[in-house]
Amino acid sequence: MRVSASSDVSRETKARLETYADLLRKWNPKINLVSKSTMDDLWSRHIIDSAQIYALAPHPIEHWVDLGSGGGFPGLVIAIMAADQGSPQKTTLVESDARKCAFLRTVIRETGVSATVMNERIEALPDLEADILSARALGSLELLLSFADRHLATTGTAIFPKGANWEKELPDAQSKWNFDYQLVKSETESGPVIMKITGVARA
Repeated sequence: MRVSASSDVSRETKARLETYADLLRKWNPKINLVSKSTMDDLWSRHIIDSAQIYALAPHPIEHWVDLGSGGGFPGLVIAIMAADQGSPQKTTLVESDARKCAFLRTVIRETGVSATVMNERIEALPDLEADILSARALGSLELLLSFADRHLATTGTAIFPKGANWEKELPDAQSKWNFDYQLVKSETESGPVIMKITGVARA
């Protein structure tokens, strides 16, 4: 299965993404799901940006876990793509803010997709055994690796979009963790990269 962030999606998937975008515009002024400055470029900045994360995963996948889902990027986009593609079979969105969880559940209901929302702190959860673990704008690489160590299956892959400062975070992370990584240039911005990480273990 190959999915490109820039490829055409099915009519059903596009309709679900439009429903999601409409709900985001409605809810955002109340609970600040994404930065107001990015709302005018919502499709490219958030939706296509999330779709490229989906495209980088080694499909087919059984369980995808998105940490700190917030407004649903990339977690909700993953669930919407999965409804059409059949992968992942299960999508779990972890978010500690109850209001954001209410939004996530509303989008899931309105789009008719399948996903589980966990209103919990990441640190408090038992091992989620994710085949794919994603987190967007959640924290430093070192912190993300600590989450991967706990929640990623042994043979799983972590997919972490990182901003232009990723090179500064890398040495610190490597001093505390052993891991293999692949860098993929972002399709939507110059500077940021997407890190595909496997084999996470404490150094």
